[in-house]
Amino acid sequence: MTTYTNPVLNADWSDPDVVCVGDDFYLTASSFGRTPGLPLLHSRDLVNWTLVGHALDRLTPAAEFGRPRHDRGVWAPSIRHHDDRFWIFWGDPDQGIFQVNAPQIRGPWTRPHLLKEGRGLIDPCPLWDPETGEAYLVHAWAKSRAGVKNRLTGHRMHPDGTSLLDDGKVIVDADRIPGWFTLEGPKLYRHDGWFWILAPAGGVETGWQGALRSRDFFGPYEERIVLEQKDTDVNGPHQGGWVRTPAGEDWFLHFQQRGAYGRVVHLQPMRWGNDGWPVLGDDGAPVLVHDRPRLPAQPPAAPATDDDFPGGRFGRQWQWTADPQDGWATQHSGDGLRLACVRDLDAHDLRRLPNVLTQRLPGMPSAVEVTLQLHDAEPGARAGLAVLGDAFAWIGLQRDADGTVRLVHRFAEPVAEAERDAARSRPAPHGRARLRIEIGAGARCRFLADPGDGLSPSGPVFAATPWRWVGALLGLFAAAPDGPGRAGAATFTRFRITPL
Repeated sequence: MTTYTNPVLNADWSDPDVVCVGDDFYLTASSFGRTPGLPLLHSRDLVNWTLVGHALDRLTPAAEFGRPRHDRGVWAPSIRHHDDRFWIFWGDPDQGIFQVNAPQIRGPWTRPHLLKEGRGLIDPCPLWDPETGEAYLVHAWAKSRAGVKNRLTGHRMHPDGTSLLDDGKVIVDADRIPGWFTLEGPKLYRHDGWFWILAPAGGVETGWQGALRSRDFFGPYEERIVLEQKDTDVNGPHQGGWVRTPAGEDWFLHFQQRGAYGRVVHLQPMRWGNDGWPVLGDDGAPVLVHDRPRLPAQPPAAPATDDDFPGGRFGRQWQWTADPQDGWATQHSGDGLRLACVRDLDAHDLRRLPNVLTQRLPGMPSAVEVTLQLHDAEPGARAGLAVLGDAFAWIGLQRDADGTVRLVHRFAEPVAEAERDAARSRPAPHGRARLRIEIGAGARCRFLADPGDGLSPSGPVFAATPWRWVGALLGLFAAAPDGPGRAGAATFTRFRITPL
């Protein structure tokens, strides 16, 4: 039998959860403030995954997400299949618990339904009990909003998933478990006559995976640590989901926090011990290499990154940094992404721009390339390729007051209110340039450009940084200083990410 190597998803697919339907596996993950949200990934072997769509077109309410809210929005979703429908529940820490559902993974998905309103309600997971037909919901708490954490609250839920049937009860108070703190991310299951909650504790970078079980949903629960770092390089390991294959094998997908790379996804073997408790990984330690699941062999696959932008359309791998507006991207008859140079007071700070089109930073050394042409004649109009986090850097083109176009390279530190030059600008006489970022070990980024005289490096190496909860992003943008007049455009062609 062939083997696989972790991580199986080597990019920021934060807070993964997984479900098996027939011969297919589906995974969703946190999308925070980016849109479209709730990514949907598909696999038939739990190792090779492709991105097939999103369950959430826009964030709600619109007034909250017209500007970037990088650490808010969609937190830690759960995906289930019940009554011939797919269901996704998630917590918005500022609004409450939402759900959407659909007859097929590609939709159509319902509009978000607010199941429980309140601040600090996070990480919800439903369960439709196959033994009794009753439905339940468990969720965790965010101390930043609710003032409490380290506890799980349980509810009875109407089987149609539209309402809760009680006020809720704390079913696990981890303050009473010696050494446990920051219990969160619960996933709820029924197995062997027990209610099971698989949930991490101890913090994202330093914690462990716990299992809790009870004969009654409302407790009392007993607990055990079932996966921890031990002598491996896998810090955390943090929250994820259990899935059983059609062949009866058990597997567990979880994330590992890797700084600027975000939360990459690992696959762990899982079995049930003689004492009835789950055993994850190699007797509780994460595996690096392991025999593949006993499933039909599949060709190598990964979520798409490259894009030729046919007809001006961008692929599923791209997300805006806020709810999009009409006119940001223009469809046309040829290839190439035509972005409007949106007039904005925050054009000097990419962290505040809503019209940045992003995808995940690759978790391995890679080269990122795109070709850019700036059409906008407005002085100050600019467009470029960026690495975006608490700090950011970008390289691209800018129109000067005299109408000429120059190649510019700028950056901003986490505490900076505006960008500044990382290198001296130079002419781009044709208003066109090939842009390149080489991402080395430790997410150290080297910027290069060719405005027509050959590819050459620009400025110092830039160390990518994460956002809060979110890994660094690659971004394409076009912007101009705020003012009257119709926005011009910039065109990006042939976006590529290749291993170094």
